[in-house]
Amino acid sequence: MSVPSAYNEASDIRHPRTGHRLSDMPVHDPFVLADARSGTYYLYSGASPTLNGVDRHGVLVYKSTDLDEWEGPYAVFAVPDGVWAHPQHGAWAPEVHEYGGKYYLFVTLHNEERLLEGEPVQGYAKHWRGTATAVGDTPEGPFELLKPDSPVVPAERMTLDGTLYVDEAGAPWMVYCHEWIQTLDGTIEAVRLTEDLSSAAGEPTLLLRASSAPWLGSAPAADTPLAPEAPAGEAAVYVTDGCQLYRTSNGSLVMLWSSYEQGSYVQTIARSTSGRLEGPWEQLDPLVRGDSGHGMLFRAFDGRLLLILHRPFSMPESRGYLYEMEDTGDTFRVVG
Repeated sequence: MSVPSAYNEASDIRHPRTGHRLSDMPVHDPFVLADARSGTYYLYSGASPTLNGVDRHGVLVYKSTDLDEWEGPYAVFAVPDGVWAHPQHGAWAPEVHEYGGKYYLFVTLHNEERLLEGEPVQGYAKHWRGTATAVGDTPEGPFELLKPDSPVVPAERMTLDGTLYVDEAGAPWMVYCHEWIQTLDGTIEAVRLTEDLSSAAGEPTLLLRASSAPWLGSAPAADTPLAPEAPAGEAAVYVTDGCQLYRTSNGSLVMLWSSYEQGSYVQTIARSTSGRLEGPWEQLDPLVRGDSGHGMLFRAFDGRLLLILHRPFSMPESRGYLYEMEDTGDTFRVVG
């Protein structure tokens, strides 16, 4: 059996084991589902042939009861043959939500062989990229793809990092990022979903543009994946990643998202001034700098509010980091 080029015992899906620490586990775009019924934390990340010993891209999960020691990894989803996405082209930003008595996986898939119109931007071609949804009966899957022929958002829009948001009336939405490769100024948008979460049920709504953040620098250095520095004479690009929405204790609607500040990944936050999904959205000061981002919030079983994000950006060095958070009423802040 061949050993993956980026082999790490804590990431080998062929030989799951106990006793992992976050500092051991190569994870990117981490997402934690705290399942109170089982008393288990589920940490999801992408699975790749080079890192995890799988034969195709997909999603893995680690499990813990205390956030200190983790068991796994276990495969919960693999990109199947015969669908719109290519099994060898990646699975990004997986997250799992309980909805309507089932568990729904949101994951960004790709097909670099299905090109979109338009010239490449800074060497990156436009191709099918979008969030797909899959359903399972438990947090451990297996998850079955709901829409085999295309991503949730129409395939001509190059999108990523979709997340579930349920509005005040109980209607499901997907909030997602529209890729800077297609827009130059990356955006965060929202689209109403069908009740089974398989498809868009309306036209997308623009929520914010990356360039609206006053602290934001243009694209990072050329050796940073997915966002190269603009060569002389070309327009700068602005990145949107990792959108997540939450209500504070006084009902304020806030959004975590990530971008780059002078070439370094940043975990930041915005707030809807209307308290509604459509905004308008105001940009607040970043929460965590230092090449850190794509974070999400969850409530620990002891009541603490925690942020998990990854640092640094690149794999296989990327690791998950936990921060205790405070709900101030109108926003969230890192404790300490």
